[in-house]
Amino acid sequence: MKRWILGVVLLATGCKNAPSEEQCKQLLDHLVDLEFKKAGATASDSAKGELAKQKQAVSEAKSAEFIDACTKKTAKSRIDCALAAVDLEGVAKCDEVK
Repeated sequence: MKRWILGVVLLATGCKNAPSEEQCKQLLDHLVDLEFKKAGATASDSAKGELAKQKQAVSEAKSAEFIDACTKKTAKSRIDCALAAVDLEGVAKCDEVK
């Protein structure tokens, strides 16, 4: 669950080209989707329903904190990279983007 938080930490840098709040919301949704996709890849239908509830709870609980850190400490280029990533490993590679 905390892997997506790692993505934020990896993405956090000083930035002169700050992303918008909307871009950060999209990134949060994307990271949560990737994390739950990985967790629920082989889950039964009932387990997938429970994962969806957990996904909503995580998004709501971390939203304000995530958006604040994202808009103040993350370069837009890293947001763009992470949004294009198809898995969490791809998000982690965005730390290499200069």
